[in-house]
Amino acid sequence: MRKEQNFSDVAARIEHMLSTLKFGSITLVVQDGKVIQLERQEKERLD
Repeated sequence: MRKEQNFSDVAARIEHMLSTLKFGSITLVVQDGKVIQLERQEKERLD
């Protein structure tokens, strides 16, 4: 992420991650009140 953070940019990235995730989780890493990292953990369900 860039040093100068724009909330709408972060929200757009999260929205994109959510739209492509079927099963799993998204974690936001925050430092000094700013999101510094987004982590995506995906699970694949087998029939």
